[in-house]
Amino acid sequence: MSTHLETIQLRIDHRAAWITLDRPPLNVLDIAMMESLDAALERALPKSDFVIFQGAGPKAFCAGADVADHTPERVGKMLCAFHAVFRRLAASDCLTIAAVHGHCLGGGMELATFCDFVLATESAQFGQPEIKLGCYPPVAMVTLPRLIGMKAAMHLILTGHPISANEAHRLGIVTRIVADQELSTAVETLLGELRTLSLSVLHLTRKTLTRLYSADFLRELEEMERVYLSELMQTHDAQEGIRAFLEKREPIWKGK
Repeated sequence: MSTHLETIQLRIDHRAAWITLDRPPLNVLDIAMMESLDAALERALPKSDFVIFQGAGPKAFCAGADVADHTPERVGKMLCAFHAVFRRLAASDCLTIAAVHGHCLGGGMELATFCDFVLATESAQFGQPEIKLGCYPPVAMVTLPRLIGMKAAMHLILTGHPISANEAHRLGIVTRIVADQELSTAVETLLGELRTLSLSVLHLTRKTLTRLYSADFLRELEEMERVYLSELMQTHDAQEGIRAFLEKREPIWKGK
């Protein structure tokens, strides 16, 4: 079964749902694309044991959320649309795989690192650059400290520095690094490995791990949203960072 929702492609084959972010060149997520992604998941999850996320085109898995949707009148809707994806994934029993090449930044990195497995090409690059716009990544604020420890999470979130696939692998963000031309083969190999195991036991084990180590995810994400909307987005610097990016100039921070 194949479905194309403008910027999201969905293909379900042997209970594996392949979801392609299809907004080249960088597969930047705008609100409509986030809603289509959630709709694709709603359709795919009941029919699938595995979900694989990948990016269209040669340049990126996903370079993040559209900065134009961070403006005061749109940011609430943007967070609601994007975080619906994570809430749906958190409630699912499906095993998830991110097949990452090129740029994997901002919301793209949040989506990839939320997955159970992250396969990345040698040339892939990861980063949470939101701080450079006077913002922070709500999902990563919850998940990264658990994944890589507080100090490493602080470094990525507070500096916005990009890291290589090798560094991401060292930190534990990436499961496996593969040659640039071998990503599809590596995903199929992993699926083959997992399909030799008991699916019921895989799902139960994943569900138990999630319950034990991510039990507070939904509550903590809600708190991150509250601070983002009621505090962060009320500051001069957050609004200035967004305006400066859209106007293609350096921000003028006022520290308030």
